Amino acid sequence: MMPSGLKNITNNNMSIKNIQQRPLFIFEMANNHQGKVEHGLRIIREIHKVSKKFSFNFAFKLQSRDIPTFIHPDYQNRTDLKYVKRFSETKLKEEEFKILKDEIDKLGFISICTPFDENSVDLIEKLNFDFIKIASCSFTDWPLLEKIVKTDKPIIVSVAGVSLEDIDKVVSFLGHRGKKLSLMHCVGEYPTLPENIQLNQIDLLKKRYPEVEIGYSTHESPDNFDSIKIATAKGATIFEKHVGIKVEGIELNNYSATPSQIEQWLEAAQKTFTTCGIFHKRAGFSEKELADLRQFQRGVFAKKQIIKGDKINTSNTFFAWPNIDNQLLANNMSKYIDYFSEKDIKKNASIFFSDVKASNNREKVYKIITEARKFLEEAKIALPDKLEVEVSHHYGIDNFYKHGAVIFNCVNREYCKKLIVLFPGQNHPVHLHKQKEESFQILYGNLGINLDGKEKEYKTGEIVLIQRGAKHSFGTKNGAILEEISTTHFKDDSFYYDNKIMENKNRKTQLTHWLKID
Repeated sequence: MMPSGLKNITNNNMSIKNIQQRPLFIFEMANNHQGKVEHGLRIIREIHKVSKKFSFNFAFKLQSRDIPTFIHPDYQNRTDLKYVKRFSETKLKEEEFKILKDEIDKLGFISICTPFDENSVDLIEKLNFDFIKIASCSFTDWPLLEKIVKTDKPIIVSVAGVSLEDIDKVVSFLGHRGKKLSLMHCVGEYPTLPENIQLNQIDLLKKRYPEVEIGYSTHESPDNFDSIKIATAKGATIFEKHVGIKVEGIELNNYSATPSQIEQWLEAAQKTFTTCGIFHKRAGFSEKELADLRQFQRGVFAKKQIIKGDKINTSNTFFAWPNIDNQLLANNMSKYIDYFSEKDIKKNASIFFSDVKASNNREKVYKIITEARKFLEEAKIALPDKLEVEVSHHYGIDNFYKHGAVIFNCVNREYCKKLIVLFPGQNHPVHLHKQKEESFQILYGNLGINLDGKEKEYKTGEIVLIQRGAKHSFGTKNGAILEEISTTHFKDDSFYYDNKIMENKNRKTQLTHWLKID
């Protein structure tokens, strides 16, 4: 089974987040091949039988050490040192290494390799592995990092035993060289005891490095299936586990998983992904869920006789339970939606959607805000995802594009900052402020301002001061964006010369707006 979109990697300067559509599970062979090609091939094939039952992306990872240069000459033949002996005895020749790499490719796995020295980086490039994995012990091995960044391979890095300061340095180092990386929470304790797994570190890494894909490299006991569930629920999307096979004469270490344990590990992950559902946007709702909730909502009833053409509001209706199918609900009675009766309705009667005509001002308001944000984007003016927005519609929302403005309230303390958007042909009526002094700088477009009876056209970059009590209005032919800097803004400090505006208590729609996430 070929993982979708991962084997034909052409831009290796991308992070896993950019190129994968499903979570990635990495099977780490390390030295579990015992230096025997046939045993290594068996591990790859047995794990493949298990992995093809699941719809994730999968990778196999090898490790490379150039023993003649990696181990000091004086230590080359020492058998009393555990890892010198192990690394030497399990070393593979280049052609043997290639046989394993070819099998990994043949079975559709992504190929990953961890180099522990510069010569091994050359081998990775020669055999064309898809990714380079940097071990925690090499995290700040700067000579090795300098060699790695000269390759065109995506990079995955484990951070066991690494301080935040050093993680900052390496993230910055790779970022300034055009490399995007993936960070793996990891604990370098073999095996890792449950109380030391520290899965909250995933949250820390996600918050501190929001543009970096975060994963989890495990060293706990292979029969621990709780950690993968928690890591998955916390939003990790790359997972790594040591794998091997027990045969006569070969015992696995106590943090490597057998194929059957890997199957249980993947099942635990799959169930958790299913339970957690989608992320980054609101989940959909089943018809049953909506029906179950609707049955407990209050219906709208006529408090008195309603005549055809009357506006439906709280003065002529009441809310009570139970409701009837297709009845107007209390939940539908928003200040942004106006309902008008299309028939006479008797006292105490249910009011149905078919009985009324609706005018949805909220849709109009959101359309206006969306257009304003697009205007700001065209002007290359950035705004945060969450904003306090005011739509001024002095003569009603239907006349907004003639008289009105969209105001983004950025700061209101002892000083105040706003961004004001006017669409082509739009005007802001004559008014004054008694408490606030303000200045406008034109950020985009041209703006005509009438200040105390004197008309002047201002172009991009120009600034105008409007003192307290100064009568002013403004408008634009082709659209404009202006920055308002002022003293504190006070509610009801705008005094319009047209009494119709002052009498219109609904001339402003104020709301908190979040940028829509697809």
